[in-house]
Amino acid sequence: MLLSVSIAALSQVNYKKFGVDVVNGNEPKGIKVGEKAPLFKENDQNGRSVDLSKLLAEGDVVIVFYRGKWCPVCNRYLSNLQDSLKYIKQRGATVIAVTPEIPESAQKTTKRTEAEFVIVSDKDESIMRNYDVLFDVTRGYASKVGTFTFTSISKNNGQDNARLPVPATYIIGIDGLIKYKYFNIDYRNRATVNDIIKVLDR
Repeated sequence: MLLSVSIAALSQVNYKKFGVDVVNGNEPKGIKVGEKAPLFKENDQNGRSVDLSKLLAEGDVVIVFYRGKWCPVCNRYLSNLQDSLKYIKQRGATVIAVTPEIPESAQKTTKRTEAEFVIVSDKDESIMRNYDVLFDVTRGYASKVGTFTFTSISKNNGQDNARLPVPATYIIGIDGLIKYKYFNIDYRNRATVNDIIKVLDR
């Protein structure tokens, strides 16, 4: 059974509230359930190769996008994911977290959350673009993050401009097709572990 949960802002004001710059009409929408998942090959936070095609040969893959070590909501979510990781693994699935932050920052995220799953630094932003979750951050929101977390989004990501992903979750079946999508512009809302497990059990 395929399932899509997409909750996007209904107006430009709401997009701006969460830092999404829609001046050029480039708000992300996420790829659709039933589409072929874009494959990628990248190194994880420990420098080991991560090949999505090889992982799919072994079972379903859960891809979670997160914003960075500076985001307390992301840290809590990844910690909760780690706490339930064994239940996901019991179903033969692999978890991959994808972030725009540089590998050094991803390693700090690993320590903070005690994550034992793979974290991939999307250095060239190709994964985020291919899954249509990447957006330009408004200057106001970047400034707000800097004030409250003492972090420059662009520097944390090793980029000239501040860009972030919608913290979406995708589950990819062994056939390579997207069979679950949770996509919400509001970064405070994430796919629950229970929902992920229910999809894996179908």
